[in-house]
Amino acid sequence: MKLATLADGTRDGALIVVSPDGVTFARAHHIAPTLQAALDNWEGAEPGLRSLEQMLGNGELTGEPLDPNQLLAPLPRAYEWIDGSAYLNHVRLVRKARNAEPPATLETDPLVYQGGSGTFLAPTQDIPLVDPDWGLDFEAEICVVLGDTPQGVRAEQAEPYVKLLMVCNDITLRNLIPTELKKNFGFFNSKPSTAFAPFAITPDELGAAWQDGRVHLPLSTWLNGELAGDPEAGPEMHFSFFDLIAHITKTRAFTAGTILGSGTVSNEDRERGSSCLSEKRMIEIIDGGEARTRYMGPGDRVRIEMLDEEGRSLFGAIEQVVVKA
Repeated sequence: MKLATLADGTRDGALIVVSPDGVTFARAHHIAPTLQAALDNWEGAEPGLRSLEQMLGNGELTGEPLDPNQLLAPLPRAYEWIDGSAYLNHVRLVRKARNAEPPATLETDPLVYQGGSGTFLAPTQDIPLVDPDWGLDFEAEICVVLGDTPQGVRAEQAEPYVKLLMVCNDITLRNLIPTELKKNFGFFNSKPSTAFAPFAITPDELGAAWQDGRVHLPLSTWLNGELAGDPEAGPEMHFSFFDLIAHITKTRAFTAGTILGSGTVSNEDRERGSSCLSEKRMIEIIDGGEARTRYMGPGDRVRIEMLDEEGRSLFGAIEQVVVKA
C-alpha cells in the first residue's frame, strides 16, 4: 500500500491512498485526516486504507490524477526523527574526510543522532542554501516509520513495530560538522530540514526485498542528470532496522509516527558509486591526494529513487534544486 500527503493549505496536509501504479489517488479523509492520525490508530485505519487501495486498483473507484508537485512529505512533521549510520563503509569514509577515527564500538554499538523533525521538505521542494561555503551535501537513505513502540524491544521482536518505509535526502552541511562536534554535543546547524520521497509504503510492497529488517534493492542518486551512485541497500547494512529499534528502545518508548533512518546507503564496491558527495571526495583524496568534487551550490539538481526488480518506482522520486536562500 502506498500512502502520501496532499498539500491542502494546512500544516499537516491531507492523507491520500495512491494507486498501485502511482498514477492516481483517492482521498482518505473519511478514514483518517492525516497520516499521523492513521498511525495513531493504525489497527483501526489500516483495513479501510487497504480497501481504498483495492478499489483504486481494480477500477471500482476512479482516482484523481496524481501530481508529485502537489505532495508534501508523507509526514510533513513528526514527533521524532532519529537517524542511524548503519553502513560502516560510509562511517569510515566520512570520518577520514574530517580526520577523525571511527569509534572503537563501531561494529557492536549503532551510531544514532536525533534530528530536527518540525519542518520536513516536500519531495520536489527547493533546497535553500544561505552560504555555499557551508558544504551542502545530499545523503540518500531508507527510513522506517514506527507505530507505538515500547521500551526494551529486542531485535527479534521488532518487525511488527515497522508500519511504513520511506526514502529520504538527509541534507547535510558538511563544513559545519567539525566545529559542532568539537563541542561534544552532536549535530545541529549542520543538519537542516530533511526531504522525503512522495510515498510511504507498507513493508509488503517490497515483497522478498524486505528481509531481516533490510531492504535488498539498490538506491539510486543522480546529480545534475548523471548517476552518482546506486549502492545495494541490503547486504552492507551492518545494523538492520530491527537492530536499530532494539538500540533506541533501550531506555525509552517511542510514539507512533517516529521516523528512524538507516544512514547513508553505502557499499565498499566503488563501482556502485556514492550516495553522498563526502564519500566521493574522500575516495578522491585517497586515490589522488585531493578532493576534486565540489559540494552542491545554487542550480544543482539531485534526484533519489528506488526501483523494484521490475523497474517500478516504489517510493516515487525526490527531485530537488538548490536555490540561494
